[in-house]
Order: sequence, then structure tokens, then C-alpha cells
Amino acid sequence: MTRRNRWPLIAAALLAGCAAPPVSREVTTAETTLYTFVVLAAEGAPIARAITSAAACPDIELDGDARAMSVRAPPGTMPLRPTLSAPANSKPSAFPVLTCESSIPPGTTRATIAGRALPLPKAVAQRLVVIGDTGCRIKIADKVFQACNDPARWPFAAVANAAAANAPDLVIHVGDYHYRENACPPGDAGCAGSPWGYGWDAWEADFFAPAARLLASAPWIVVRGNHESCARAGQGWWRFLDPRPLAARADCNDPANDAIGDFSEPYAVPLNAGSDTQFIVFDSSRIGVTPLTPESAMYSNYRAQFARAFALGARGSNTFFMSHHPVLAFAPNPSKPESPYPGNAGLQSVLQTLEPVALFPPDVKALISGHVHLFEVVSFSSPHPAQFVSGFGGDWVDTPLPLPLAANLTPAPAAIVSAIVATNRFGFMTMQRDGARWTMTARDFDGKPMTTCGLNQRRADCASAGLLGADSDTRY
Repeated sequence: MTRRNRWPLIAAALLAGCAAPPVSREVTTAETTLYTFVVLAAEGAPIARAITSAAACPDIELDGDARAMSVRAPPGTMPLRPTLSAPANSKPSAFPVLTCESSIPPGTTRATIAGRALPLPKAVAQRLVVIGDTGCRIKIADKVFQACNDPARWPFAAVANAAAANAPDLVIHVGDYHYRENACPPGDAGCAGSPWGYGWDAWEADFFAPAARLLASAPWIVVRGNHESCARAGQGWWRFLDPRPLAARADCNDPANDAIGDFSEPYAVPLNAGSDTQFIVFDSSRIGVTPLTPESAMYSNYRAQFARAFALGARGSNTFFMSHHPVLAFAPNPSKPESPYPGNAGLQSVLQTLEPVALFPPDVKALISGHVHLFEVVSFSSPHPAQFVSGFGGDWVDTPLPLPLAANLTPAPAAIVSAIVATNRFGFMTMQRDGARWTMTARDFDGKPMTTCGLNQRRADCASAGLLGADSDTRY
């Protein structure tokens, strides 16, 4: 369900192509300001965003003082660029909305846009929500047409609302916000009428409308997924979500610049000021599943970025490393269920040159990812950090893992699995901090707990809450 009929299209912007329309000052209201939210940038700096159908950005009020927001991206229709789909199944990306932003200074106690209060970072963040892989899959190449019109078969709105009801201090999305790549086939009632392509209408239907309550509940850390690479929804990623300034040639509009737009530097978000706990955000959106050769540009790029990420991680003794692609998880193999796919060989081929055995330095206590459409926790008796996967937020779920796994299976060389928990039921993960201890809980789309895991150093110990089922909870 979208709100696209509640605001007028800016016809002049659509006719103007890539050119930015003249921006005039006018009064913006809550009706023309469609969505307001806060994303956290490097060092936890809060960035306010507003998406509006008005011709000018709204003001932001910071502790009662009004100031103008800056234009991040003007309205426009981007020329058709190469995508992962054939040209006949693609179209130009239309963005008839203005994206605005403003930094929020430290110490701000109240911020509003168009009368809406913005969620500000808590002095002590203890309750977190982790979601991922949330959009509705419409993809001709896979012959998969998810029933976006059926809230039971695409339950992201219910997942997001249940997550908001947990009153989180912080929300983490581990990537893949957008999945409506192609048109719904004629006669398919499940997705009939769905917007498609990489423009605003698909972005709103897939993410912003169903996530509205969760966006208003807390600041967000956003991780980029492979569905937000330049050949897919990268234009919207850079317009709406990435917390960094939108740099020239990094907007994914011109495929000649994809080597810039497809990669971004890692950054750290401390949990609180002075905290020894931090989250490293790593952009793995362009990685594949095969090992990289040292001669390749991608290998050099990722190796340099891992080195920078590990330098950031070394500043704290408790680091959560977040990438969309899980390094140390299993993925179901539908054609050979007894042999699930191991962890990401592309990332492992780079990591082995930096940390030959454990792949991550000792300060990294756990990995948080998505991409595999399951909830999954893998813990090790070898020195590898525990891997958490929260990729069960709404997109077409994967087949279950064949638990118990064969004893000789491993997601990476030298990694010895001690325990694994997994389910393909829709839901989200919560993280609760109690002093130095973290508790992760898998919850279904009603918010009911399915399993709870305590994290002790690099080990995760999970206990079923009764909803996973005997075939989805295994200890070795």
C-alpha cells in the first residue's frame, strides 16, 4: 500500500530529465513532507532527512530555533541506465520528490520537521532492533513474483510495526530495502498494480510506507545491500539513505562512474559517547560468491577497506562488524539440501590475508548481516566471532537449513561450528544490553520470541523459546 496518490507529481521535474528544477521557497506542510527520519553517520553523528513533494525543503527546528535544510537530491527522472534486467524489463528512474537533510548538533534535545518530532540518539542505547531483506520480490529473471498485496505473504509492515512496538533506542537495517525490480505479470493478483523499477514509487511502496512507524521510532544505522548496488536500486540508496554527503559521480546515475558509486568507505558508530562498544558499517554491495584474485581492482579495494575497518574497530574492545553479506553463515542449497552453501568466499579470500585463521581481529566480537533470508546464528569452538543473520524481514524467505548439519560442514576454512540456530519464519532480531552482556532475541512478525541468544566474548549460546521447532535448533 502506498501514499503515492496523496501528493502531486512534480511534472516539470519529470520533463526536465536530470536537470534540477529551480527551487523556490514556499511553505511546506506535514502533507507535502512525506517522510522524516534520522540516520547515523560516522562517529554516530545524527543526520536528519526529509522527503517532500514540495518545491523547497522544509525548515528543521532544533530546540526551538528554525533553520533551513539543505537539498541533498532534487527531483528528476534519470535516463535509463544498464541494470541487471534486460532493457525491455527496465525503465528510467523517476524521482518526483525532493530529498533534504540537516546535521543535528550534539546536545540537541528536541528536533522537529513540519511539526513532527525526530527521534534523537539516546544517551545510553540499550535496546536495538535489527531487520533486513525487507522488500517484496518481483523479479522476472528468477520467475519470482511475491504477493505484495497479501500482508501474510509479504509481512514487512507487520514486522516493522512489531519492531516499533519494542520501543527501540536504535534501529539497524542490514541491507536490501528494495526488491520490486520488474513489472508484475498480467493476471497475477498477488502483485497486481505494484509499482516497479528503481524510482520513488517502488522505493516508497517497498520501504518507506511500510517502515514509517519504525522510521519515526529511533535513529537508524543503514547498511547497504546488493540490491542497492548501482545496477539496481543504487540511485535511491544514495538519494535517500546513505548518511554521507552525496558526492559527485557517486550517485549511480552514470554507469561510467559505477566504480565510484558501488563502493564506499567503512565507518564506525559508537554505541554511546565514550563507549567501548561500536558498530562498523561495511559496504559489501558488489561482492560475489567466488574468491577474488589479488590482481583484481575489487580485491585491492576490499582489502584496503577491511584494513581501515579493522583500524576503526581497534579503538574499542567490543566491536560488531556489519556487512550485508554474511562471512561465516550457511545459505540453503535448494538443489542439494544436505550441502548448504558456505560463507562468502569473496570476502574470505581478502580477509585471509589480514587475519589468516579467525578472519577478524580479536576486538570484533560478532558479525551482523543479512542477505540469507533466514534468522541464523552460528557459533564456533575455533576463535572465529559469532555470526548473526537477520535477513527474515519480509522478502521471500529461503528454504530451511537442513539441521542438524553434517559434522564436517564449515562456512570457512579452519572454522569449527559448535552450535547453529536457524529459522525461516518472518520476523526481526532485538539486541538488549545489560552491562557488558548482550542478549539477542529472534522475534516473529508479531514480536513473539522464537529464540534467545546470549553473547559471551565471541560465543553465542542460544536457547529455544519454543517457536523454532526441533528441526531448527541444533547444538553440537
